[in-house]
Amino acid sequence: MKVGLTYDLRQSYLDMGYGEEETAEFDRIDTIEAIEQTLRHLGYDTERIGNILDLTDRLSRGDRWDIVFNIAEGLRGIGREAQVPALLDAYDIPYTFSDPLVLALTLHKGMTKRVLRDLGIPTPDFAEIHSEEDISKVRLPYPLFAKPAAEGTGKGINPASIIKGDAELHRVCRELLARYKQPALVETFLPGREFTAAIAGTGSRARVLGVMEIFLKSNAEADVYSYSNKEESELYVDYALADDALARDAARTALEAWAGLGCRDAGRVDLRADARGVANVIEVNPLAGIHPHHSDLPIICNLAGISYVRLFEMIMESARARLPGRSFKAGKQGIPASIRR
Repeated sequence: MKVGLTYDLRQSYLDMGYGEEETAEFDRIDTIEAIEQTLRHLGYDTERIGNILDLTDRLSRGDRWDIVFNIAEGLRGIGREAQVPALLDAYDIPYTFSDPLVLALTLHKGMTKRVLRDLGIPTPDFAEIHSEEDISKVRLPYPLFAKPAAEGTGKGINPASIIKGDAELHRVCRELLARYKQPALVETFLPGREFTAAIAGTGSRARVLGVMEIFLKSNAEADVYSYSNKEESELYVDYALADDALARDAARTALEAWAGLGCRDAGRVDLRADARGVANVIEVNPLAGIHPHHSDLPIICNLAGISYVRLFEMIMESARARLPGRSFKAGKQGIPASIRR
């Protein structure tokens, strides 16, 4: 089976003059190498495609693949994560992970929370800030938490994101609007434990692989899983599997959110407990990072005793289930040292 690889290579954008934070969600070359090596170990023939511009060029030249392993985040627009899947849909080429509707929805945190709320899934109360005039309309009790509505990897999140009064709310929201050129999301601050749940599978076959609790070290930016803390997690963050009553509640809630939104193949749901000890969904990540040693999804799998190779087996098994009439028999090779656990 011929598998194309779509991705945004971080170094390519840095070379074009984009900044470190602008490219934070893009992938390093060692991530692409790990994906390629793992898929080849599982018996697939792989071919690197690149970003959406590369994909457009290849499609126009008549190139096709049996399936595309897609981790392209996209550069511009509220639907940036949906762009590659939408193009592949237009050419009737199957791909891994969620479809354009899910990826466009979940990138916009406010719209995601509306759907979660309609599904009866706990998520903190919120307000969207589209302009400075909206700031004075917020009617939520302090403390609050503010972040960009459509970013990931902790972009726009730092200790100032925790807001305790009107002056802070106006200052932080103005800064977010000016810096990220998109709405800001303001929500009730959740003071409890923070988790992220790894999920594999689609629909009724989806299951939680593990729930990981996030512990910030004493030298980390306090109280927030921020951009800085995530970028240098080895220095600032400790991770551990959790399996107590609250963690199990988080797992159930994460799975309900995953299925309710229609997410596919693998990803993560981020949760934090409110003052009553109820796990609330704060973000859904259907296009989660997949670096073998640095990204949360593989980290959870490693803690749970699930190898990087096994994670890819589950992803491809789930994706191939959408290919009626197509069969594939894996022919495994030796596991490369770069991804060996």
